[in-house]
Amino acid sequence: MAIHPIDYRYGTPEMRDVWSEENRFRAVVTAEVALARAEAAHGVIPAADAEAIRQSAMNASLARAKEIEDEIHHDMMAIVRAVTEVCGDAGRWIHYGATSNDILDTATGLQLRDSLALLEQKLVNLLRVLLVRSEETKALVCAGRTHGQIGVPTTYGLRFAIWASEVARHIERLRQLRPRVLVGQLTGAVGTQAALGEKAPAIQEAMMEFLGLAPVDVSNQIISRDRYAEYFMFLANVATTLDKIGLEIRLMQRSEIGELEEAFGSKQVGSSTMPHKRNPIKSEQVCGLARIVRSAVEPALQNNVLWDERDLTNSSPERVLFPEASILLDHILAVMTRVLEGLQVRPENIRRNLMLLRGINLAESVMIELTRRGMDRQEAHEIVREASMQALADGKNLVDVLAARQDVTAYCSRQELEELLDPDAYIGTAVQQVDRLTEKLAPLVR
Repeated sequence: MAIHPIDYRYGTPEMRDVWSEENRFRAVVTAEVALARAEAAHGVIPAADAEAIRQSAMNASLARAKEIEDEIHHDMMAIVRAVTEVCGDAGRWIHYGATSNDILDTATGLQLRDSLALLEQKLVNLLRVLLVRSEETKALVCAGRTHGQIGVPTTYGLRFAIWASEVARHIERLRQLRPRVLVGQLTGAVGTQAALGEKAPAIQEAMMEFLGLAPVDVSNQIISRDRYAEYFMFLANVATTLDKIGLEIRLMQRSEIGELEEAFGSKQVGSSTMPHKRNPIKSEQVCGLARIVRSAVEPALQNNVLWDERDLTNSSPERVLFPEASILLDHILAVMTRVLEGLQVRPENIRRNLMLLRGINLAESVMIELTRRGMDRQEAHEIVREASMQALADGKNLVDVLAARQDVTAYCSRQELEELLDPDAYIGTAVQQVDRLTEKLAPLVR
């Protein structure tokens, strides 16, 4: 019976598989096999027994391990016994010299490796879409907004480019955190490696080489959770970027703005009672699930604060945090990519909103030009501010109010004022910024 929405509503098959109970079991067994191979490579156990373990260990079943766990109430030892059963005489070496978290934390490293690979792929896909949308709209002039109020013009291309730049930094962060997060250990009961003696560092090195992980420098019974906390903070950071994009789409899809719109299927239903509704439900889903991903950060940080060489308070939260946050982020990355691919841009509404204030939102352009022509900057600001307030109050075009003021026309003619209040002429280097960013980030999406 499915309970968590991840089981039936959210998540991609590939990320669900990474964090599935079955894959967790496979990762643990894989770590045990690598331990035996490393020990054999350094003469601690017979090479023939290590080979027998390598050939047979994967015949162990999760179902059998769970049967044993029901009897002994220890999940790791249950797996050890289940693997031992299928390895014949060689099974006596399973888990030799290790403590539970040598294997469990190393298995987590394997899962994190696969998780980050999937997230990187999806981030690259998202970046590719953002760069395409940025190029398509780099000269599409729109109203910039600050504090929810219309300001000077910008372009949609620059908005998409800003998001693309942020996603590119997430790709960089992901690649930078790999060496700190993709690690395993073989340090024993309290971190001293006493069970394996002086060969322990070399065995640990070999074990991790077999697995494609880096060995810890030092640890106690568990890998320090600052590493995992960084992973969760990365997930939260990416989720927040997706939240940011989703919120902007939702704001721009408001009926009275109508500049953007999520794709809407011909048979799609927007409301159970209002047949006309076309709601941005995918962006809303992204914004909502981002909250859940971010909520993993606090317990992940607390998991690094344990008694002495360890206690068990990190274990139960991690059973929830790793699959939930990883699967949900992967899910909303895929959702937002599809939203942006199908996003409808409404140039007519964009133009309407751009011209809504009858030139008042171009007041800065006039202030800058008056100053450039010799007026004191603060005086120019006050004159244009007064004119703008008058135009707003009287419902007039700003050019009409400015052209009636001699302190303005002494510097600029009406024709020049009209040119200064042309939104298409006041987008600065927006197009060039998009071009520069596209050139810079193109190697990431090739």
